[in-house]
Amino acid sequence: AAARLAAEQEVENLSGLSPNPEKDIFVVRENRTTCLMAEFAAKFIVPYDVWASNYVDLITEQADIPLSRGAEMKGKCGTNESELEISWLEQAYTLKLFFLKEGHNTSRGPEAFWRLSRIQFTYDTAERTYFKDAVSPGKHTANSHRLSALVTPAGKSYECQAQQTISLISSDHQKSVQLLLSEVRVQPFDITADFVFSEEHKCPVDQREQLEETLPLILGLILGLVIVITLCVYHIHHKLTANQVRIPRDRSQYKHMG
Repeated sequence: AAARLAAEQEVENLSGLSPNPEKDIFVVRENRTTCLMAEFAAKFIVPYDVWASNYVDLITEQADIPLSRGAEMKGKCGTNESELEISWLEQAYTLKLFFLKEGHNTSRGPEAFWRLSRIQFTYDTAERTYFKDAVSPGKHTANSHRLSALVTPAGKSYECQAQQTISLISSDHQKSVQLLLSEVRVQPFDITADFVFSEEHKCPVDQREQLEETLPLILGLILGLVIVITLCVYHIHHKLTANQVRIPRDRSQYKHMG
């Protein structure tokens, strides 16, 4: 059990390798083999209460909390369940990501996929870097509700450059906390090469943006091809008709023929 626990805690924060200062890179390894990798930029938008100027009414402010580089992390890998835990600013903030691999039957037969099944975010409104004069400061926990995100075929990594927003419900009077994710590349299962993601599965937004970028080029090529074909047909037709004997339309000219 001790050896298993040690293996689960073999983790590395490689965020310093990213050229993007807002992007973090986390790796979990077991038995010297990578079993979970995650890269993403993350920010939380957290509403909280402060006193109004009359010290009678409450007004709502908003804290924008980025995931800091150099964060502490823990990880657990399993056959069907994996977990990544990230803490920063002396554990004032903790993000837990839970992944689940499962199968279902399709017309093509049984297929396996994995997904982000749950998110838990713990934050302390007594922390003064992002929370200013919060009423009744203390720790709160925000959880996802029936989450099924980042759905990916088994054996592949999930990739999405576009920003995604996931809503969490906080224990602080049921306030809605927003998690903003971007530049995501995640694989919590079936990594075949150490520190290397498997083939990517792009999110629908990225696929649509890629199509929107390539569609004008494709249409331009098709239009150009149509123009070339039209010019070729015209040239051939003109050449054939030029070699034919032209019959005068005016019958009086027939006497000059022969």
